[in-house]
Amino acid sequence: MSTGNYSMGGQIGAGFGGSMGGSGYGGNGGGGGNGPAAGGDLVFDVTTQNFMQDVMEASRSQPILVDFWAPWCGPCKQLTPVIEGAVKAAGGAVRLAKMNIDDHPEIAGQLGIQSIPAVIAFKDGQPVDGFMGAKSDSEVKAFIEKLGGQAPVSQTEAFLEQAAGLLEAKDFGQAAQLFGAVMQMEPDNVQAICGLAQCYLGADETERAAQALEMVPEDKQDDPAYVAAKAALELAEQAKALGDLAELQARIDKDPLDLQARFDLALGLNGKGDKNGAVDQLIEIVRRDREWNEDGARKQLLQFFEAWGFKEPASAYGRRKLSAVLFS
Repeated sequence: MSTGNYSMGGQIGAGFGGSMGGSGYGGNGGGGGNGPAAGGDLVFDVTTQNFMQDVMEASRSQPILVDFWAPWCGPCKQLTPVIEGAVKAAGGAVRLAKMNIDDHPEIAGQLGIQSIPAVIAFKDGQPVDGFMGAKSDSEVKAFIEKLGGQAPVSQTEAFLEQAAGLLEAKDFGQAAQLFGAVMQMEPDNVQAICGLAQCYLGADETERAAQALEMVPEDKQDDPAYVAAKAALELAEQAKALGDLAELQARIDKDPLDLQARFDLALGLNGKGDKNGAVDQLIEIVRRDREWNEDGARKQLLQFFEAWGFKEPASAYGRRKLSAVLFS
């Protein structure tokens, strides 16, 4: 919740009581710090004596969160690991000062804080925002990001983003090198493992793709990256078994109602990268006989969408075509 701006001088503000007030300090347990502010410490204790220097003045260079807590405050115990974790995850964009109101009640009193835990954000020497009570990870993260405290992009994230772009551009060799570099840093990174598998699939090395996917732990196989790579592998293996596509096209030219030939051709076209062509063949099956092979054409389309991903243009193309056929 926003607390607005308050002037800070010899007397700290007109108070936060109106927007953050509660029914008195309450609870039974909680928080602590990681020692005094020492240069770049992300989490530190603050006292009444050093509050002006370590919070107000320090906030002119980066936002400082002040966590007002007490040893007997139960909700403080819940908030402590959440807010400390979020601050550390922000990679130095914000810092956290922890103030024990039992030992240092003056600042909380001058701010009009009547219930804890209470967190006040200071920026440019002023209190600019705050919240009261225990919050979830996502709520605290959002609060920090609103202050401009998003975490800098890590080397792993940068490599994954670059590799994904190379994969989309079909530069499988360069993409594989970057995915491999991430795996050296984080051997169980699902995005990197599955990205490497997709590179192998792009290079028509289905066996190596399958071996790569075997590295994904069972408890992480619900990850969207794994689901997409696994579906793509299954489609590639199916396409590989089809052989010459010209023969399938000849069967369709001879008999447009040869729906099995259309189905197999769709798999083959997808294997060769003609995704829109694969969609067209399956849509034609749905148009001619929706119930063919127990709705097999529509189900195959859904597997294509799963393998290609939501952002793939062919997925959007296929969804539009399918909707037009089903609801016409």
